[in-house]
Amino acid sequence: MTGITFLIMSFRLDRTAHHAGTHEQAAEYHARCQPATMAEHLRAAAYLNSVAYGYALDNPPRLDRTAFATRQHARRDG
Repeated sequence: MTGITFLIMSFRLDRTAHHAGTHEQAAEYHARCQPATMAEHLRAAAYLNSVAYGYALDNPPRLDRTAFATRQHARRDG
């Protein structure tokens, strides 16, 4: 991502925590604990991708552009 620097996330995911509650409790929890802005969502997604694919958050791998091909469409005068 150009121009955006992601910082190391200040939290750890607790994979042992689980609680089966009511729908009201779940809605209240998600309203309180989920990221509020799009920037927070993107930071969390970048963190999860870095953990899943094993790269440093501040040094993501470059996109392999050899996998894509571009061509120009034929022009139709009509």
